[in-house]
Amino acid sequence: MKKILLALLVSLGLQTQAQINYCDSISYTVVQGTQTLTTMGDASSFITMVDSIVWSWQACNATMCYSGYGDTASFGQILTTDTVKVCYDAYIYYDSSIYICNHCDSLVYDVNSYSWVLMNMGNPTSINELEFTWEDDGIIYDMLGRELKEIPVGTMYIRNRKLHIKQ
Repeated sequence: MKKILLALLVSLGLQTQAQINYCDSISYTVVQGTQTLTTMGDASSFITMVDSIVWSWQACNATMCYSGYGDTASFGQILTTDTVKVCYDAYIYYDSSIYICNHCDSLVYDVNSYSWVLMNMGNPTSINELEFTWEDDGIIYDMLGRELKEIPVGTMYIRNRKLHIKQ
């Protein structure tokens, strides 16, 4: 049945075109060898196939966000001690259509390599539960969890996970 339907569509000239996902081929790099955070958009794999690309950048530290535009953007306000979230929006204009690609990463400055590097939080591969083993050691604690040397009179204290008051 599928073959008959496909043959009918082909004979009528109603073939579907392969979908192009430009966002899979777009990325950015950080210019190395400088303490100033400088980003460069990379669409080299298909730049000749589209009409134009407009880049919009945003770099945020803990207190403020800064904007940049164009293939290359520099953020002199970002310090090497900052943890930075870098995001881009790439507007790809092609054949009277607009494709919008966006991506965000967190970066930190590595003082050993003098470069901005991706802060990879990774994906957890497993989660192990902690098992607590309680031992009654006889140590005395006050209500704030501080260890006491002697039992206080008329004050609550904790010993062996139980609350006590000595009168």
